[in-house]
Amino acid sequence: DETGRRVAAFGYHAGFAGAALAVQTWAWQLTHPNESLPAVSSYANEDLLLDDVRSALEEGQNKAGKLPRVLVIGALGRCGRGAVELCQKAGIPDKNILKWDLAETTEKSGPYTEIIESDIFVNAIYLSDPIPPFVDTKSLSSPNRTLSVICDVSCDTTNPHSPIPIYTINTTFSAPTVPVPVSSDPPLSVISIDHLPSLLPKEASEAFSSALLPSLLQLRDRKSARVWQQAEELFHKKVATFPGEIVNGAGISQSHLSS
Repeated sequence: DETGRRVAAFGYHAGFAGAALAVQTWAWQLTHPNESLPAVSSYANEDLLLDDVRSALEEGQNKAGKLPRVLVIGALGRCGRGAVELCQKAGIPDKNILKWDLAETTEKSGPYTEIIESDIFVNAIYLSDPIPPFVDTKSLSSPNRTLSVICDVSCDTTNPHSPIPIYTINTTFSAPTVPVPVSSDPPLSVISIDHLPSLLPKEASEAFSSALLPSLLQLRDRKSARVWQQAEELFHKKVATFPGEIVNGAGISQSHLSS
């Protein structure tokens, strides 16, 4: 769009689904000690997912005597908004949901004690530049740690500048969590699934389609429509960075590039 944001993205439902699994994991740790969260699968609709999350939340609350405190970084973006709204719809009060964005993370550098002293941390940022870690191995050794679940919606697993440098693998629906070694209780699990919107395929697809449709209707006017002009400019810019043999091997001629 005019600000450089993608006109269509799956971010909201990635954050929504990630937060759902994070809440379920928090409760599972309490009701099934020393057991990893079992495999998950797609839901037919959001209501069915919320039913499961609310049920898990109630079980966790009965065990812990409290509702979880959730910190979302990137709360003003698509992913973060989805994570926050899942928590609200599940029944977590606003006072238990810490909504952080650039203002909070630029005010001071990480690692952040606020993350360590929350029960659930949802990372929903777009990482464009190196930043100090939000959490690291040293910070996890704090005697005040209550953190037991991290959902890394951003999934910067292979990025050397990942702000969560405490795990190295992506998880899946078959094995949703990976344990992180810690020196004391509570146990800590990370969710790092890179296809989270698939948990809600209906809503995610409908939202993406609705966002993309106005641009698709402009495709026949792609030479004058801003979105398609920008897409073509970006295409040319990226192709220009390829070695000549790759372009030639792919059969991309100058006439293709200018047509």
